[in-house]
Amino acid sequence: MVNQLIAPYGGTLVNLIDPGKCDALKQEALSLPSLDLDWQQQCELEMLMTGAYSPLAGFMTRTQCARVEADQLLDDGSFWPLPVTLASRQKAAASLKPGDRIALRDGEGYMLAVLTVSDVWDDQGTWRLGGAVEGVGLPPHPDFVGLRATPAELRALLGRRGWRRVIAWQARQPMHRAQFEFCLKSAIENEANLLLHPQVGGDITDAPGYFCLVRSFLAVRERFPAATTQLSLLPAPPREASSHALLLRAIVARNYGCELLITGGEHLPDGSCRRGEDLSQTHADLPLAEVAGKIGVQLIPYPRMVYVEDRAEHLPESEAPAGGRLLTLSGDEFQRRMRAGLRIPDWYSFPEVLAELHRQSPPRERQGFTVFFTGLSGAGKSTLARSLAARLMEMGGRSVTLLDGDIVRRHLSSELGFSKAHRDTNVRRIGFVASEITKNRGIAICAPIAPYRQTRRDVRDMIEGVGGFVEIHVATPIETCESRDRKGLYAKARAGLIPECTGVSDPYEVPEHPELAIDTTNLNIDAAVQQILLKLEHEGYLR
Repeated sequence: MVNQLIAPYGGTLVNLIDPGKCDALKQEALSLPSLDLDWQQQCELEMLMTGAYSPLAGFMTRTQCARVEADQLLDDGSFWPLPVTLASRQKAAASLKPGDRIALRDGEGYMLAVLTVSDVWDDQGTWRLGGAVEGVGLPPHPDFVGLRATPAELRALLGRRGWRRVIAWQARQPMHRAQFEFCLKSAIENEANLLLHPQVGGDITDAPGYFCLVRSFLAVRERFPAATTQLSLLPAPPREASSHALLLRAIVARNYGCELLITGGEHLPDGSCRRGEDLSQTHADLPLAEVAGKIGVQLIPYPRMVYVEDRAEHLPESEAPAGGRLLTLSGDEFQRRMRAGLRIPDWYSFPEVLAELHRQSPPRERQGFTVFFTGLSGAGKSTLARSLAARLMEMGGRSVTLLDGDIVRRHLSSELGFSKAHRDTNVRRIGFVASEITKNRGIAICAPIAPYRQTRRDVRDMIEGVGGFVEIHVATPIETCESRDRKGLYAKARAGLIPECTGVSDPYEVPEHPELAIDTTNLNIDAAVQQILLKLEHEGYLR
């Protein structure tokens, strides 16, 4: 057996941060143009600076990208599966030219690196930059500091522990019993130590599942043998699943000191479970095992696993005994049970992992949600919203916040007018506040006019990522609204005194698929609110 960890890909572990140059680079950056990087770009930059992408020492040029896309080769002829570039839509990028130097910063202005531009090109409206990177500092991570290690730091740690052969499990989802048993079995069969390396590259403010993922791994780590298991976080940015992305993961695994990588084992959005051999079947033109062997990493495909009740263990379906009672639970069914608060079988997962998942995604009756009223002025939105808020507060159990259109205009958007751009901005502000309330398990009740479909869709997308969203179209016809006209808006609009009045001189785009539509012309408020409560109960938000 070898007496040291596998060498980095290309033979040398790249480190783009030279402590001796950092002060000079910071001083130089004061006179350089800057690019602010979003969280995905920061993840990519961190992978470059720490050597996780060794042997790369910067972002690729257009010619290098073309060669990688066509032949999967770097300039020295070594294999590389995917282009790595810096993409930007900022105006500063469009004016750059080869030879320019630019400071790369995070959204708060923190200095990360200096890029010496060697190429810049327009890629369908996005500017792509290539060039050498001189690192100053890694993106700041205030969370889970003790679980973060660069490739060099992790290699040193594993070396101190006496590890020589390491198998990696990289995942973006919590680990359940089948994955646990397969990882443990694979490590034993390959006489290897196990690195639990969950991929956590993401924006922690927009991805509430991030903390849940890490806490679930902290919980399950206690079930592995302490002497042969290490948990560390991998700041890799998310990529669409493909054979090329998998081979990049294999290179990253090697640079962290691993010569084996388990592939597959995570649930897809449709509820199915992605197995390691699936990618080989989908991309038969690329011999994954052969290419990975040239990289120096052995791929271990995750098979279809079943629970063999007679033996009380998970086994690959191909190894399950004939005639045995085999149990499975699809990802779809698992998610359905989680949403409904139904029991998850003990054989499927661990109680401590499920506890973390329930904390993150409780049953609907304990989730936050937003009720979003939309309709013409005078349709009855504000009256319905106030009455619904009162009824929900009577029930108790969760905080209720009313975001009425006029109130928000006065306190949050007083500087805005009524142009389309300003109306959009106002509704998006309401959506952001509602998303924060929803994320923190409260109830937000919004009642703007919100005349434009796309803006309403954007608000829905913003909120559904953190909780429930119920759109209610107050479909009272304009004739009824005009007959009420408490504010005199319609009369002024008909007289030409108001240039932009929704329904008169400015369009109202009727919702295509609201959860509920209510016409208040001949419906009293109590009856309308009762319809809404029944809808919320039917959707599982109330009990």
